[in-house]
Amino acid sequence: MLYKSTRGRGDTVTASQAIVKGIAEDGGLYVPQEIPKIDSTLESLGEMNYRELAFYIMKKYFDDFSDEELRQCVEGAYDEKFEDPLIAPLNYKAGVHFLELYHGKTLAFKDMALSILPYLMKTAAKKAGISKEIVILTATSGDTGKAALEGFDSVEGTRIIVFYPKDGVSEIQRVQMAVQEGRNTFVVGIDGNFDDAQSGVKEIFADEEFNRLLLENGFMFSSANSINIGRLVPQIVYYVYTYAQLLKAGRIASGENINVVVPTGNFGNILAAYYAKCMGIPIGRLICASNKNKVLADFMNTGVYDRRREFYVTNSPSMDILISSNLERFLYELSGRSEEVVSGLMEKLKKEGVYEINDEMKERLKLVYGGFADEAETIDAIKEVYEGFGYVMDTHTAVAYVVNKKYKEETGDIRAAVIASTASPFKFPKSINEALHFADSDADEFEMVQELSKKMNLRIPKGIQDLDKKEIRHKTTCGKDEMRDVIRKFLGIE
Repeated sequence: MLYKSTRGRGDTVTASQAIVKGIAEDGGLYVPQEIPKIDSTLESLGEMNYRELAFYIMKKYFDDFSDEELRQCVEGAYDEKFEDPLIAPLNYKAGVHFLELYHGKTLAFKDMALSILPYLMKTAAKKAGISKEIVILTATSGDTGKAALEGFDSVEGTRIIVFYPKDGVSEIQRVQMAVQEGRNTFVVGIDGNFDDAQSGVKEIFADEEFNRLLLENGFMFSSANSINIGRLVPQIVYYVYTYAQLLKAGRIASGENINVVVPTGNFGNILAAYYAKCMGIPIGRLICASNKNKVLADFMNTGVYDRRREFYVTNSPSMDILISSNLERFLYELSGRSEEVVSGLMEKLKKEGVYEINDEMKERLKLVYGGFADEAETIDAIKEVYEGFGYVMDTHTAVAYVVNKKYKEETGDIRAAVIASTASPFKFPKSINEALHFADSDADEFEMVQELSKKMNLRIPKGIQDLDKKEIRHKTTCGKDEMRDVIRKFLGIE
């Protein structure tokens, strides 16, 4: 299985080369030359546990890894660090299946892929004979940062630098990153939003002079964002696992289509569901749920992507994004895998801030339903599901719940729906309290965590127990035009 850039320039590379590079030389994203097919029966997939299925799916994409190498990666990733032995359990409430992707160390779905990426990266670097120290450069809207820091903490031969919008994450998210141990970790809050952080990181990747300076000093960049194919492929696994488990439990018949609902910011998580569909999993409609920053919902409905709009800081901060990087891979598929079309669209987005896809692509886009929920609807949904079914959702999951309801009302579609529940409610206690009133409104987030646990009879996940008592280690902030300077300082480059 070989990989090429969505923009068509640069070399064709192996999986391990694509993982180490992170992003293609031309600024495009690596995509497999063809999406592999599942060659086992759907019933047989249900007999595999999560680790066995992860090996089965990833082997199809990462076939330059030996069986032993890949198994070591899988076994190292999906172990007791996940608090639920099922890794990604399903919970049927309120007429939908919540796919709980937040039982890892950092309480967010990013753990599902970032637990394995360091193992894949280390193995890939060894295979490629790379002697340079790999510098993981990552932008985060709140969740990727902590998950990446945990994954790469003290991993030999790597350093990790995370940029986040200093006023655009929850207090729990900020402290999770700020207390990170490990001499190879560095966390920086930037004056700006997530798009500023992400654009800055992508520009640094594309800066030939800066990259040459790193190489001269014994370093090379790679990425832990979902622009890295090593992040994206592990996410496919849980959609395949979900279908297999629903079939095994008799919730669906073999071959019956399910709908997948994903709260979406950077488009990686829903893209993984699309790849699962292309591999042969019977997925009917992909439902793309946005918050008030509804650039993706508008695109799904019009075929016009326009980031020239007001940016909102909302109660679902991990989705506060106007430039969705992984949409580029989806455009590649919508265009019939045309590098020329993708290059043109990306150039228009960069220069004009807007592009429109052609009629043929718009027709293919109908596979995806786009909707959004505002902050009030999000709070109301949390209250509705808790009062009606005793289930506590986080704000991002609530956005997906609202959009799925709107979709069903509009279409009458009664297929089984799976909502990707992307974060634990413990990460956003202030917003949950606004809906459920379990604590004083002037309490801090850490007091609210205790009250949420007590009043709702929920165990506080290990990842945030005593978080407020840990030492704040990372206090650096910078302007969005100072990112190169702080990187040089951390790496000791004059």
